[in-house]
Amino acid sequence: MEKSDSPKVYGVLGFPVKHSFSPAMHNAAFHKLSLPAEYRKFEKGPEELTEFLRTLANQNIFGINVTIPYKEKVVPFLEWSAPEVRFTGACNTIIVKRDGGLEGWNTDGIGFNRHLKSELGFDIKGKKTVVLGAGGASKAICDQLGRFGARSLVLYDVDSAKANALADKLNAEFPDMRTRQAASVERLDIKNADLLVNATPVGMKPENPCIVEQTELHSRLFVYDVIYNPAETELLKRSRSSGARISNGLGMLLYQGARSFELWTQMPAPVEVMKAALEEEIKKL
Repeated sequence: MEKSDSPKVYGVLGFPVKHSFSPAMHNAAFHKLSLPAEYRKFEKGPEELTEFLRTLANQNIFGINVTIPYKEKVVPFLEWSAPEVRFTGACNTIIVKRDGGLEGWNTDGIGFNRHLKSELGFDIKGKKTVVLGAGGASKAICDQLGRFGARSLVLYDVDSAKANALADKLNAEFPDMRTRQAASVERLDIKNADLLVNATPVGMKPENPCIVEQTELHSRLFVYDVIYNPAETELLKRSRSSGARISNGLGMLLYQGARSFELWTQMPAPVEVMKAALEEEIKKL
């Protein structure tokens, strides 16, 4: 049993999670609001996942964020899930009930859209969009594109069946947003797009190739890479040199984290404090 004076534990679950800035952001928020809580990194291999999720309450863990590669794998463990989780099949925020039950949420899409519109001044309504990837982050982002009126969406994933299934689901849910799967990156029609989103992990490692050719990028394009470490991927470097507006995913991380914090604590998140903590982490790169 947990001790009454023990700090509540939160954290990020993934494999790997060494790159995560979430602990700095959330611990700064806990400190600012004088909450007896701490946020940790939980790097668990696939063989450890089931046992970890089934014993969260026993470990005094009250909530976790979920990152690559577990956003979809945790869904079967949820006792209840929010509409965004049910649509995307992916979960990035879990509330741990004291009886051990798990409630699942997906704040990724909310974080993406809030950052894009509020801070970057880009409204997705009526825009032609392209998304690389059909995994958990992509589904959350595509859900937001549909809900907020994107004109069209073209998807690409190396797993064509996965991309096709997502395209079919989006067409059924958002018929006004014309969605199709591209057979290759070259067929994404990026030259005519307004927004390009990389929702894959390609670019996290220095040896990763750039998915998009320089010739496809242009000055009318906004390129958003959900990766935030490194701060500028090869895709963003190429896009900047082509005159495109660019952003990494740090703002998405900030605002999805703020929403997670509010779900866990039922308190307004100190966004500016969390943002400052993230910026300090960036300086260390």
